[in-house]
Amino acid sequence: MKACPRWSVRASAFAAALLLALPGHAAIFEDGDARRAILELRQRFDALQTQQQRSAEELRRAAEESAQLRRSLLELASQIEGLRAEQAQLRGLNEQLQREVTELQRRQKDMAQGVDERLRQFEPVKVSVDGQEFMADPAEKRDYDAAWAQFRAGRLSESVQAFTAFLRQYPRSGYVPSVRFWMGNAHFSSRDYKESMAQFRAMLSEAPQHARAPEAALSIASCQVELKDTRGARKTLEELIKTYPQSEAAAAARERLARLK
Repeated sequence: MKACPRWSVRASAFAAALLLALPGHAAIFEDGDARRAILELRQRFDALQTQQQRSAEELRRAAEESAQLRRSLLELASQIEGLRAEQAQLRGLNEQLQREVTELQRRQKDMAQGVDERLRQFEPVKVSVDGQEFMADPAEKRDYDAAWAQFRAGRLSESVQAFTAFLRQYPRSGYVPSVRFWMGNAHFSSRDYKESMAQFRAMLSEAPQHARAPEAALSIASCQVELKDTRGARKTLEELIKTYPQSEAAAAARERLARLK
């Protein structure tokens, strides 16, 4: 490391001044004193040079530290900028994810509503038919209503087929007594009196307390009359009056008994 020119000039001038002053005062100083003075001057000169070198070294180190600090600051600024870019990217991804989550939640809600609607199509519902209330599956109710609509429209053969299919599909349904009653009526209207009696008797056997049971018993007597079974018809009417004495069918049975011979 080169010494600073300013310090070199001052040190040289100071040493020269001292040396020039020595000949004019040689008589005053002895040789020992002169040597001590020279040594002291040399020591001062060396101290000045050392201090100069130390100051230069400190300046060099300070410059290096400043450069290192600038590099560190630049690197830190680059890292911060990179983090900002990454944060912006993450923010965009987060917004996209939120949109996707919202869309997924909407789809799940729509799917859940669709499933609920489909499940409701299979959930039992309360129905009331011929004075009887019970729970029935939607498909069960639909099939009964379709068969009954056939009968009501006068399509007797089609209604019998529909009611027969219903009994096979839903043998334990709450509709069964009503199905047998209307099948008996359909067969009676078609003059199939034996099958008509079979359906009415099956109904009375399965549901003797049904609201239409008295009518079914009266219809059995009508079938017996058509088949010329007067004795059987009389017995049926007597049992009807005994079993359902307060019913309208019992009143009709009493009138018919009076006319039977």
